[in-house]
Amino acid sequence: MSPGGVLTAAPAVLPHAADKAVRGLLRAREAALLSPAGSGDQPPVTIPRDPAREAARRELAKRMYHENDPGLFQRALSAFLDWVGRMLSAAASATPGGTLGLVVVVLAVIAVIGALWWRLGTPHRRPVSAAALFDDRPRSAAEHRAAAEAHAAQGHWNQALQERMRAVVRSLEERALLDVRPGRTADEAAAEAGRVLPAHPDRLRAAAREFDDVTYGGRRATQTSYERIAELDRDLERTRPTLTASAASAASTTHHVRKGDAE
Repeated sequence: MSPGGVLTAAPAVLPHAADKAVRGLLRAREAALLSPAGSGDQPPVTIPRDPAREAARRELAKRMYHENDPGLFQRALSAFLDWVGRMLSAAASATPGGTLGLVVVVLAVIAVIGALWWRLGTPHRRPVSAAALFDDRPRSAAEHRAAAEAHAAQGHWNQALQERMRAVVRSLEERALLDVRPGRTADEAAAEAGRVLPAHPDRLRAAAREFDDVTYGGRRATQTSYERIAELDRDLERTRPTLTASAASAASTTHHVRKGDAE
């Protein structure tokens, strides 16, 4: 083995960025070896393995050789991607069919989640008890209808549907088909109205359900759902009620109270 054999193999294992530094060390060492030998005055100088390795390490530790190294974020991202790759490889090896089987399982899970999201809507925590249909400021049915039409004209279907459902219930109260009761919910109003308007109980319940889904369930109303409730509102205006004994008594009481207030 020649005296320069140890360092001659170094560039094969060092990073490409350090090639220039290693070549400089080699040239310096060769000059140190050849110059005394040519004179014949002194024996050749050899550099042991460990000092040569330390000299190369000190040279490579200089900042100039690390200017293009990846940053902390890039190293962390590479480590994360490597971890994901190992996890996927392990899952693929444990899944029947290998990688193709894993892809099928992942697609099936995504399809199930998408179907549940579409069917149930955006997850939204429901209140313990349904909130009241009306706010604190009482308004007439005509005012609720006007507000609904204004929202509909701007494409705000959630607000339009809510205001139209309030118009339905307020109109029934104004006609004395429902007693005026603060805190009534849409479901309660639909159930009570269905008893005096037996031709429309299913539509009333469906309207109340849509109101609850939009108001408390995170669903989005559409033009079609709004028009269903608007049509129900118009149909109820033309429907003659079928009064039960209790409803007739309530209507009579309301009529007398209003008459007394007028007098």
